[in-house]
Amino acid sequence: MAITEVERRRGQLAALSIAAVVIIVGVPLWWRTTETYRAWLPVSQIKDLAKLQLHLSADVEVVFALDGDLLVQFIILRLQNMKPARYETKYRTATIMEEDALKKPTAAEADLSLHMLSESPCGSLVVYVIPESSSLLPEDVNVYIGQRRTALVRISAQMRVGKTLEQLLAQLEPRIKQVLQVMSFSHTDITVALSDRVRFRPGNKESIADSMRAFKSSPGYEITFSLLNPDPKSHQLHWDIEGAVQTYIQPLLTKLSPLANFSIDSQTLYYTMLGVTPRFDSSLEAYTLNADSLAHVINPVEARLGSNAASSNPVLNFLLYVPDIRHSPLYIHDHRKQEVPSNAFHSPRWGGIMVYNVNGFYGSETEFPVHVNINMAKVMGVFLAQLRLLLGVQSLSPPPGFLVAPCGSTGLADWELDRLMWSRSVENIATATTTITSLAQLLDQIGNIVINDNIAQQVSSAVTSLQLAMAELEVGNLGFALQYSKEAILASEKAFFDPSLLHLLYFPDDQKFAIYIPLFLPMCVPILLSMLKIVSEVRPLKVQIGL
Repeated sequence: MAITEVERRRGQLAALSIAAVVIIVGVPLWWRTTETYRAWLPVSQIKDLAKLQLHLSADVEVVFALDGDLLVQFIILRLQNMKPARYETKYRTATIMEEDALKKPTAAEADLSLHMLSESPCGSLVVYVIPESSSLLPEDVNVYIGQRRTALVRISAQMRVGKTLEQLLAQLEPRIKQVLQVMSFSHTDITVALSDRVRFRPGNKESIADSMRAFKSSPGYEITFSLLNPDPKSHQLHWDIEGAVQTYIQPLLTKLSPLANFSIDSQTLYYTMLGVTPRFDSSLEAYTLNADSLAHVINPVEARLGSNAASSNPVLNFLLYVPDIRHSPLYIHDHRKQEVPSNAFHSPRWGGIMVYNVNGFYGSETEFPVHVNINMAKVMGVFLAQLRLLLGVQSLSPPPGFLVAPCGSTGLADWELDRLMWSRSVENIATATTTITSLAQLLDQIGNIVINDNIAQQVSSAVTSLQLAMAELEVGNLGFALQYSKEAILASEKAFFDPSLLHLLYFPDDQKFAIYIPLFLPMCVPILLSMLKIVSEVRPLKVQIGL
């Protein structure tokens, strides 16, 4: 009996020891080794991003070059109490050097001289108020907008002819507001930048067209120039695309370098036809493409263009099409059946196509193939205008009495670059915020997704960059704001598209039970039975002791 009692006690202790080891060591070890690793994320800061309001501010300096110091002081005093919203406006009188620059023969020379005196920071504007007697502007022009960040506003500031201070202010204030509307950011620019996230008002059709035409913000773009020669037996074409790009396109891309990186390539495609057959117009003795058929031109041609599969950057396609001898000359007509002067059209967020007729080279004794040297200045002028539209440089119609200087050899004025940088900064901030918020919601809903330290670092970097970008926009530091917004969108997309976040790589809960039950059930059943037997033996013993 004693031996049996000892063995029974030994069995109970063994069962209790195994159960204790399983509960104290086995279960925590299994839980630790099988739990999903999830690095810490700044969830509270991500939630706060959706609540933050974006405040934009631009530095504007109004410089008076008027006769009569007392009158100028009165105007400055009144204007300081009526600062326009969203602009940090300062008022002062012109220096002696600025007055000398404003005495140049033309407004363009004065603009250059003022730029040489002091270069305005990115995103800022300087408005010079000049008297009516100034010969810088033509008689019918009251406002001149230069290539840089400078504008000239002419007002009649002679008190002796009956002009009161109230009349002068009523004349000056609207013109300054119009200058700011043209040269700096506006509500329309911000609405277009947020076109994917806000609803347009029914009457704002121009904003809808602008938002749908331009490519969305991207860290890089690929530009492809293609020469389509459907009839190489009749035409031997030569185009100096390399020289044309260096002369006409590269200056613009160099100026746009703060926004994105650009890569350019070119190709010549033979026996490539348009997707539609042109119609012959007997009144013009030429073939025509109407506006309704232009949409069917792109798809067949695009299949021949090819693409760089190794790059995820958007591609801007510019095609120069030389019609074959059977459909030459070929002209593009708009919706009003009028001939398009450039003989070209562009497709939103895709590129542009220009038809280049060479029928002038044909003659009664022409020998084929005809050798054609393409006029690249004419072609690149069209492609440059299309490139500006596709990259989001808006073509504004200035108000009456405004004279806007040509953008020069760079193809882009400084204030146009600033407007584009404002829009891109806001768009990048909105896109990165949406990406980070969506990622946080996804990770919160699916708890078995592993969050690596690299992903957590990218998310934290994106949140920090977003906060810095908003802070820089609020104080008007446009260059830093754009840089931080680019860093935010790169970090957010890198975290969102990380391959380790694919939830299909991890087992769902039902599959986990299907794997663990056959493994742990045979081991747990004997332990549970032993524990039940121990409990059943201890309970009668307690009853006897109680009796």
